[in-house]
Amino acid sequence: MAIHQLDHYLVRTPDLVRAIRFYEDVLGFHSGPRPPFAFAGAWMYTAPAKGDSEGCALVHLSQRQVEGALQGAGGSGGGTGTGAFDHIAFAASGIDELHARLERLGIAFRERKVPDLELHQVFIQDPDGVTIELNYADPDDIAAGQHSLARRSAAVG
Repeated sequence: MAIHQLDHYLVRTPDLVRAIRFYEDVLGFHSGPRPPFAFAGAWMYTAPAKGDSEGCALVHLSQRQVEGALQGAGGSGGGTGTGAFDHIAFAASGIDELHARLERLGIAFRERKVPDLELHQVFIQDPDGVTIELNYADPDDIAAGQHSLARRSAAVG
């Protein structure tokens, strides 16, 4: 058996409209086709790659009842659970655009340069508390990330 890549992750949310809006406005995903499950939800797609008409349904959202049950998935009345799940990470590009978008939308974020790797990371949280890690490996993005860190550090100090 071999695992090649992340297929999708699912967020159970009490406010489906709010979650859809976050993934559209902050990460640039779009809502797309979804099977007719017996519970409310949405599949959020990345931008289409060359030769792809829809993109990848990377984030699945499902309406969570107030008491926390996920109807129709994982059996009757309960979800599959996430245990010690901490965050989800995406490879990304265009850090300047992300910084501008986060500032415009008033989304808090933290960032860091990964020691001994050519990688800059930005961390945000979705409306349901899922931490999203965005990894930037392009040298221009790394430089822009370091500039952002220095600028933000100077503003605090």
